Amino acid sequence: MAQVEASDGIALYAETHGGGTPVLFCCALNTTCENWRPQVEPFVAAGRRVVLWDYRGHGRSGVPDDAAAYSMSQVVDDLGRVLDWAAPDEPAVLVGLSFGGLASLHFALAQPPRVRALVLAGSGPGFKNPEARERWQTSCDRTASFLEAKGVEVFAQRAADMTVGLHPERPAARAATRAISAQAVRGLALFGRQVAGPALPVIDELAGIRVPALVIRGERDEAYARACAVMVAKLPDARSATLSGAGHILNLDEPAAFDAALLGFLDGLTAGSA
Repeated sequence: MAQVEASDGIALYAETHGGGTPVLFCCALNTTCENWRPQVEPFVAAGRRVVLWDYRGHGRSGVPDDAAAYSMSQVVDDLGRVLDWAAPDEPAVLVGLSFGGLASLHFALAQPPRVRALVLAGSGPGFKNPEARERWQTSCDRTASFLEAKGVEVFAQRAADMTVGLHPERPAARAATRAISAQAVRGLALFGRQVAGPALPVIDELAGIRVPALVIRGERDEAYARACAVMVAKLPDARSATLSGAGHILNLDEPAAFDAALLGFLDGLTAGSA
């Protein structure tokens, strides 16, 4: 465990486990790196170096008070600094769920030599259509207002399908819920309004991302079906997978199938570079 210093002095919480190819996991909006805890043991056992971290305003990372401290460019810089700490001399595989996938795409465009491959889970390239972008911004504003009015614990209970999955009673989901509930409201609200809501789309830049990519979603995550299909069509080296029975938080819904799909993808990268 470490506190990695961001460019503006904010402390970013990060962990690294194991050795081998670095695999950095980026969380869904309003969740924490505890959501990825079930992946640590099997990925380390498979010879991968697991890197977990919390965005600013999330989990155990610092919570800036100034709204200007929250932007996608700052998140991209934060991610780079975590990689500087965890894997300074080699490119990493970025695994991003939901917002984490969009953040990973932004990072791949900003710092392409540092990305070995991408896993985009239940994610999309952002909204290019102005009306869709406005609806997304309104949704982020509404969520931020709910957090401010009701608190994070109530939010975690009400939005379980989008934060811990379809089986909130499972031990891993319960641990993730506890970590989500412990977060600061202000950090999540600012992040939603300043980072996630206004995040620029990257759909027109996908053709320039030439690293191998796995686009994966849950069978029951219909809201992201079209976005995933668009990424598969536009990324030059992409393949797709759908996990039966899984919803949006597919790594907690179907952890064994999720791990098998990702580790198979990673094994293919190793074989391809041999």
